[in-house]
Amino acid sequence: MSKTLRTGILVLLISLLLTSFSAATAGPMDSLKVTVDEVMQVLKASELDQDLKREKLSTTIRGAFDFASMAQRILARNWKKASPQERQQFTALLSALMEKSYIGNIEAYTDEKVAFVKERIKKNNAAIDTLILTDSKEIPVSYRMLLRDGDWKVYDVIVESVSFVNSYRSSYGEIIKKNGMTGLLAKMEEKLTQLQEQ
Repeated sequence: MSKTLRTGILVLLISLLLTSFSAATAGPMDSLKVTVDEVMQVLKASELDQDLKREKLSTTIRGAFDFASMAQRILARNWKKASPQERQQFTALLSALMEKSYIGNIEAYTDEKVAFVKERIKKNNAAIDTLILTDSKEIPVSYRMLLRDGDWKVYDVIVESVSFVNSYRSSYGEIIKKNGMTGLLAKMEEKLTQLQEQ
């Protein structure tokens, strides 16, 4: 993954990875605005110890994404080739890795702001264009969402024109080409173990 994408993801996670689109009657942008405010409150809550903050953030992360859809899009044609057990394992590892990889970076939040620019909805799909405002620059971030059972769920993030799903599809696809699906799952498990030991 490129340095630009990694940097963008660290910043956008303040408002994205912790977003649980729970307001069934609200549009995706309205839901995002409400939940971003809630996330900021958790991050700024000095009365909460680190463990409790992480627990709340972890719960919200897992509620924010449609990991099954994200996993399928990342694997692309390899999804059909994978067994049901491999699909389930990949989806579980993907969600765990995203959570473990970024909670520490989320905790390093330094009062960046989120500007909501545009909302586009087509049936059960939506795109929300935002800007992450830092002291030195504006980072364009677009969220791709699906409406599932009355809730808007994130399945892709585009940071400075670079898609999260496309980036991982490329890197994971290379691993599968060289080592097969079993090799990819082994590498993901190894990475998760490393993160858990930190």
